[in-house]
Amino acid sequence: MPQVRLCGCWGGRVLPLLLAHVCYLLLGATVFQLLEKQAEAQSRDQVQFEKLRFLENYTCLDQRALEQFVQVIMEAWVKGVNPKGNSTNPSNWDFGSSFFFAGTVVTTIGYGNLAPSTEAGQVFCVFYALVGIPLNVVFLNHLGAGLHGHLATLERWEEQPRRSQLLQILGLALFLTLGTLVILIFPPMVFSHVEGWSFGEGFYFAFITLSTIGFGDYVVGTDPSKHYISVYRSLAAIWILLGLAWLALILPLGPLLLHRCSQLWLLSRGLSLKDRGAPEMDGLPRPQKIPISA
Repeated sequence: MPQVRLCGCWGGRVLPLLLAHVCYLLLGATVFQLLEKQAEAQSRDQVQFEKLRFLENYTCLDQRALEQFVQVIMEAWVKGVNPKGNSTNPSNWDFGSSFFFAGTVVTTIGYGNLAPSTEAGQVFCVFYALVGIPLNVVFLNHLGAGLHGHLATLERWEEQPRRSQLLQILGLALFLTLGTLVILIFPPMVFSHVEGWSFGEGFYFAFITLSTIGFGDYVVGTDPSKHYISVYRSLAAIWILLGLAWLALILPLGPLLLHRCSQLWLLSRGLSLKDRGAPEMDGLPRPQKIPISA
């Protein structure tokens, strides 16, 4: 019997979801390939052209020497050292940058542009993440639950007058809108201004960060040609924590708001469950529980 139930669950729920998931991945792979493969080929050709032109201008170098120099640059980039500028570039491991890195570890964002290079740092990062990731999850859950507690009056929504219901809906919508502006609209504007990005790039960075995808193609505070305030990256780390808490709050509130709006719309038209064809139980015999003898 348990095996039959397992097969039924697999065929009825898991298998369709698995197929839908695989199809969604195939769709994404196809679209990304169509959009990005040609641009990658152009970039690769451009790099090869610049290499050849560099060798033509500096005949004292050969292909082997140039490739070795490129390898040094790539290794420096992997270790978080920006090859642009000189040795006076700001450190990636000052307190503000280290605080930002610690935030990317516990939130599992992991941009990939910076990582500990010493063995001691790598070992510490492992144990730090083992403790920090669950702690961050608990913190976000409690913070989201605390914010949601201020909106607990929505649970007694049906008991209140129509005017109070409408005011609660408008207040909740305003609350979500202002929070979205503070978390998802204003920060990209600031990042765009400070980093020299377009607003689209700033919004892209904000979404990729708060969704914990963290590609690492855009990271704040990494341009050596710019002078950042000392707390810039620390403030960015705090924004990440608040943004994740905000998302933990709005994910359950979004469907709740839509449900309340639909109920209010139906009530405004004078409809009820009975009008929509809901089964009426009054006057009908209710099913009786049949005792099971031992």
